[in-house]
Amino acid sequence: MSYRTVLAGTATLALLAAPAVAQEFGPLLTPAELAEVRTSVDPLVIDIRAFDEAYAQGHIPGAVSAPYALFRGPSENPGMPPSEEALTAVLQDLGVETDRPVVVVHQGSDVTDFGAAARVYWTLKSSGVEDLAILNGGVTAWQDAGLELSTEIVDAPDSDIVVSFSTEWMASAEDVQAAIDAGEGSLLLDARPESFWNGEQAHPAAARPGTLPQSQYFVHDSWFSSGPVIVDAAAARALAEEQDFTGAEQIISFCNTGHWAATNWFALSELAGIDDVKLYPESMVGWSNAGYEMANAPGMLENLRNQVFGNN
Repeated sequence: MSYRTVLAGTATLALLAAPAVAQEFGPLLTPAELAEVRTSVDPLVIDIRAFDEAYAQGHIPGAVSAPYALFRGPSENPGMPPSEEALTAVLQDLGVETDRPVVVVHQGSDVTDFGAAARVYWTLKSSGVEDLAILNGGVTAWQDAGLELSTEIVDAPDSDIVVSFSTEWMASAEDVQAAIDAGEGSLLLDARPESFWNGEQAHPAAARPGTLPQSQYFVHDSWFSSGPVIVDAAAARALAEEQDFTGAEQIISFCNTGHWAATNWFALSELAGIDDVKLYPESMVGWSNAGYEMANAPGMLENLRNQVFGNN
């Protein structure tokens, strides 16, 4: 029996048997759980979809617009986290407080879309927010559950949060290099499809194709049995144990720009409950542009052929 078959059965049972009220807040909430928990906990709901194309057309009542771009870096290095000053301004404007629960809501269009929610969750956790959850399945699941949307624009009162960004769940380029130099103990986990890992494809902003030395790949969509609903904690733990991820002293999750890698980080750290899982936010765009050593990097002629003809 494949792990996807196991995950499909576990995810289906979890959705059918989901309680009306979550036993604890996060890291995932079903639409029914979110609807119920709002009556007692009053979380801040932030909608990370684009404002004009999505939020203004209909959002969860009371949700504040917080487009994903607010949590990303510049176009030449989109995985770079914003500065503490920039994050402080953003989170104050959104009304985020460290002691108020926050629910991150994405569209729920596909498995890649989940990475945006996971990346914002990681950013908020690193910024000191104590209670966090992602609406599993996003706005799509909310609508499928027959719950209403609103077009009323919400302007949350400013908060007085001051961000002191924690590096507990973040790996820098220096941390990655130290893990490579050590040669053992750390698992460098590439969340990209194999064609990126083996150097056949590259992000447009990357200096060259390839991956981190000594890395292995585990594609981010492996945590989804079907559709954009990620598996529950029990299924995530089972898959992590099957892959022997629980035996690593440290896991550093990476991809192109820290988007797909955020899904692997979330599944391993927040769902599977593995300690010392870190996200390398700049990932291969930052690494390659800084001129660090690469693995699986094709030669000049092979790279040109891949760009012109693809990897077929």
